[in-house]
Amino acid sequence: MSNPKKLAVILSGCGVYDGAEIHEATLTLYSIMKQGATYEIFAPDVKQAHVVNHLTGEEMAEERNVLVESARIARGAVKNLKEYDASEFDALILPGGFGAAKNLSNFAFAGTDMNINPDVEKAIGDTVKAKKPIGALCIAPVILAKMFPNIGITIGQDGDTAEVIESLGAVHHETTHGEVIVDEEYKVATTPCYMLDANILQIAEGADNVVREVLGMT
Repeated sequence: MSNPKKLAVILSGCGVYDGAEIHEATLTLYSIMKQGATYEIFAPDVKQAHVVNHLTGEEMAEERNVLVESARIARGAVKNLKEYDASEFDALILPGGFGAAKNLSNFAFAGTDMNINPDVEKAIGDTVKAKKPIGALCIAPVILAKMFPNIGITIGQDGDTAEVIESLGAVHHETTHGEVIVDEEYKVATTPCYMLDANILQIAEGADNVVREVLGMT
């Protein structure tokens, strides 16, 4: 019996408004194992852009660390993203949440002038160079739009965000719940998840479908 596929998952904190979207992150991990693969979790060791009270939506006067916060979802089993080695994994997946647009990149603040965290950019770049697949959920595909010309991705149906993605040089495909767009050239699979008005069952479907597509490209 062959060894199970091993996927790396990059988290961006803990909580939709300032970190990783917890449903998307957890259901991605669940889908990976349900489909017979294993995972290892990584996060950049950097300060969060800001901290948001998830009850009120208001910014809080405190500082948190992305790696430390990601450890909440990972139950402590998370590594500094600097340690990621594409040769040790079959694929890479990025769940969404505003952390992808605030901590893994600064898209939420800078739009088309966005910068990507260097460790994130290296991990994604090394994975593509190794011709290994990448999955991205929710808003995370904007990072790929910034990095790869003409890449085909989806963030669902949000016109303003789709327009920014197109202005970055990517091709946006409108999708609904559970749909996955696959870019064959870059071996990238994306799905909208909570970029749409979704419930947790629809998030599970999207995560399942992305993981299935990614595993199919390994």
